[in-house]
Amino acid sequence: MASGEESRFAAEDGWEALASFSLPSEPGGDRRAMELVAQIVRGRGLSPMLLERLKTAVAEATLNAIEHGNQYRRELPVQVEVWASRHALAVTVTDQGSGPPAGEPGEPDLDRKLAAEQTPRGWGLFLIRSMVDAVTVREERGQHTVELRLSLSEGETARNET
Repeated sequence: MASGEESRFAAEDGWEALASFSLPSEPGGDRRAMELVAQIVRGRGLSPMLLERLKTAVAEATLNAIEHGNQYRRELPVQVEVWASRHALAVTVTDQGSGPPAGEPGEPDLDRKLAAEQTPRGWGLFLIRSMVDAVTVREERGQHTVELRLSLSEGETARNET
């Protein structure tokens, strides 16, 4: 595990490291990350719907890391870590880039996109935030990390953070 992440989660009571893996920044890495995380969290109490939401968020975060952070440079890995507590799961996706452009992206508007008033791109972070209970984005030591948290407790929802 990356030492910064390990100490951060270790400081929060009850977190267990489930897995850590890295993937090259190449097409298809998002799908591979999604499949690996799904295998790792099976048996952790996620309903099929929550599992699909987590898979979607992991795939989008990994695709953003490959495309925007590492710019498809195969030699730059995307690091994925999976953590669990009694009440939640957390997945961190770390790339070697500086993250998205400064400023919070506006919420995508389908009508404006269809009218070419907004770029057709820009759905990733919006989709990720729609799939999980909390999203935290950090920049540390030349790395960009997106942390996804999903509550395992019915009706419990954390708020999204940046």
